[in-house]
Amino acid sequence: MDKLAFNAVAAINEQRLTRQVLAHEMANVNTTGFKKSFESSLKAFKADGQGFDTNYQPQVVHSDQIQLTPGPQMVTGRDLDISMNNSTVMGVTAPNGELAFTRRGDLRLNVNGVLSTSTGEVVKAEGGGQISVPQGFKVNIGDDGSVFAVDPNQPGVQQPVQIGQILLRDAANAALNRRQDGLFQVQGQTIGSDIASGRGQSSITVGSLEASNVNPMETMVRLIEQSRTFEQQVKVVKEVQSTDESGATMMKLAN
Repeated sequence: MDKLAFNAVAAINEQRLTRQVLAHEMANVNTTGFKKSFESSLKAFKADGQGFDTNYQPQVVHSDQIQLTPGPQMVTGRDLDISMNNSTVMGVTAPNGELAFTRRGDLRLNVNGVLSTSTGEVVKAEGGGQISVPQGFKVNIGDDGSVFAVDPNQPGVQQPVQIGQILLRDAANAALNRRQDGLFQVQGQTIGSDIASGRGQSSITVGSLEASNVNPMETMVRLIEQSRTFEQQVKVVKEVQSTDESGATMMKLAN
């Protein structure tokens, strides 16, 4: 009986991380460019040590790799809204100054006239550095990440001038995981490493945003299953306790 309760409690503890990740995914269903990454399952393994010779208990097996499956496209018509096509990711400067990547494309100009994301990360330019836009200039972005600017106050037809190139990478052959700040980094490499060029062509779609690739119905069903599994495991622990108490009562009556 003790082993049964022990395994039920172990399963509750092992699945705690999965429940937290599912709740995190549900919280980001409406987050622009959010990508789910966590997959898990339970397996039985033989516990070692005194008193565990015949005891098997559950252990969670998980992977945490960014899934670049495209989310739904939302057409906005805004010049600084971009969505990454296929497995394209965009380079940004993380809060700690390191190179990181994201799929979030709701861009803007910060107070210094530097192209950045809506969450404040500065967009990286190809070759390093940032993309600064002269005050009052109108910005347009090409499908390959080229950034053009034109002065609307000048008379006549103005020829757009390229002022930068957004750092875009094809991550089809790269394993990415999530940083603590929510951005992406290359798995198994030094923090801040660039992504090796893939076979695919990096490109973006201007005037649209990519929604989260989390399926709310699927995630909700998994959360319900987790909740029911938790309840069943707690019930097992209570039943074991009740059985032990009944056995102890019978022993007292026999005396």
